[in-house]
Amino acid sequence: MKKILLGIALSVVVLQGCKKDDDDDVVDETVVLTVDEQNAYDDAAAIEYMETHYFDTKGNVVAFDSTITTDDNFPKLSSYNPVKLPSGVIYILRPGTAQPDPGTAVNPTDVINIMQVTKMYVSAKVNDKIVFGSEGTFANTVSGDGIPVKDPGYFYVKKSVLDKFNKDNNTTFDRSFFEIEGLQEGLKYFKAFNLDDSADYNMQGVIIVPSRAGFARDTNYYSLINRSFVFNFQLYKTKTRNLETEN
Repeated sequence: MKKILLGIALSVVVLQGCKKDDDDDVVDETVVLTVDEQNAYDDAAAIEYMETHYFDTKGNVVAFDSTITTDDNFPKLSSYNPVKLPSGVIYILRPGTAQPDPGTAVNPTDVINIMQVTKMYVSAKVNDKIVFGSEGTFANTVSGDGIPVKDPGYFYVKKSVLDKFNKDNNTTFDRSFFEIEGLQEGLKYFKAFNLDDSADYNMQGVIIVPSRAGFARDTNYYSLINRSFVFNFQLYKTKTRNLETEN
C-alpha cells in the first residue's frame, strides 16, 4: 500500500519519524484495553505529562530532570491554563511574544507551514502509574533540516493524493485515513505568523491529541493504532487553498 510516490503523499518527516527514540517506558502493546479504558488511560497520561514537562526558553517541551536543579524554576505545562475540548484534545498557548499579533486564523483547508517536534505515545500503566510510554517521533523539523514542513497530509490531504491512493490500491478510504482530526481541531485555537522559512523558531504551544482524536483503532496510512500525539509547534504561515485548482 506504500507504492505511491512518498513525495506527493505526505511530508518526509512523518515517514522518517515512526521509530522509537529510546527504550524508556516501553510498554507491552499486546495488552488489549477496552475503548473506555483506552480513553481513560489517554486522559490520565495527558495529565501526568503536563505535570512532568515544561517549556524551555524556545518553547520546546522538555521533561523535568530530578538529577539537576537548572529546570526547577520552569513552570509546569499544567500552569499555562490548558484547555480540554470535548473530544479530549488539550491545547496550551504560550503567552506573550510566542503568539502572533494579530496573526492569521487557521482554516481546516488551509495550506500550513509548520515548525514542529511531534511525539507519539502508547498510554499504559508503568510502575503503577499511567503515562505516555513507548515514545516515538512522528515529525521533527527542529532537529531535522530546520525548515517548517509545508502542507502536510496529516493536516489536510489533497483530493488528488487520496484519489490516486484509492485507485492504485483498489481501496475506498476517506480523508480520515490520512488526517489527524485532533490536530485540525486544536489548531483552530491558534493563529499563524507570517514568517519566512529561514526565520528562527519560537514554539507557540502544544496540542495533545488522545488516540480517540487521532486514528484510534482505525486503519490508517501510518499504521498507528491507539497512538496519542503531542504536537509542539509554531505556525510559520498559512495560505488559503484554492480547492478548484487543487492537485
